[in-house]
Amino acid sequence: MKIIPLSEGSFTIDKSKLFVPFNTDSDDMAQRAAGSLLVEIQPFVVVTEKDVLLLDAGLGFEKDGVLQLHKNLMDNGINPSEVTKVLMTHLHKDHAGGIGIERTGLGARLSFPNATYYVQRAELDFAFEKGFPSYITEELECLRDNVQVHVLDGNGVLNGYIKYEVTGAHSRFHQVFWIVDGNQTIFFGGDDAPQLHQMKSRFVAKYDYDGKKCMELRQEWWKKGSAEGWTFLFYHDTKTPMVGG
Repeated sequence: MKIIPLSEGSFTIDKSKLFVPFNTDSDDMAQRAAGSLLVEIQPFVVVTEKDVLLLDAGLGFEKDGVLQLHKNLMDNGINPSEVTKVLMTHLHKDHAGGIGIERTGLGARLSFPNATYYVQRAELDFAFEKGFPSYITEELECLRDNVQVHVLDGNGVLNGYIKYEVTGAHSRFHQVFWIVDGNQTIFFGGDDAPQLHQMKSRFVAKYDYDGKKCMELRQEWWKKGSAEGWTFLFYHDTKTPMVGG
């Protein structure tokens, strides 16, 4: 399998839940707002024998009228039309902003025309119930009643090699993925396992729906994955997008 990180850059985020660009080379860490976090926004594309998989969809920012996610893919030699599956861990705005394009008063269309999107049914329903600021429902409208969207109910396996499991840890209906192709296993934990350093400590985050469960799952996954040679992908790590394998 081929793994390509699609970094959209580093950002600070505080209680306002606004993502503010942060240049790690020139900006002063001390000038960040008190209590703010420094995170990367980093979807991944995984090319297997069967699929071109996109793992989460970034913030949805545009550069020169082009979706940044599309530009990042094209810079790596992949046309957005080649993406066959979009796997969504959850629908918070920093993970789901790039699912649609051409946002107008008439709504948006899905940004990957030949892909099937995989979303937990309960997560989609909850996003519209909860709304702003964690979820931007107008950006998610294109997922509803769409033939390209496959809503999932609970745990399962896609096409015999992509396992998904609902954890209810970072958010109420968050899911994680294992992609097993030949002798290689890729684990994508989304915001349940967002950064390498959290895998190695008993870190409990107040921003998680169930921080204790998140911590326990990270320790379980790290122990098992280290023993079995998994490749871990980290959506929010500013230095280490992936490790292992």
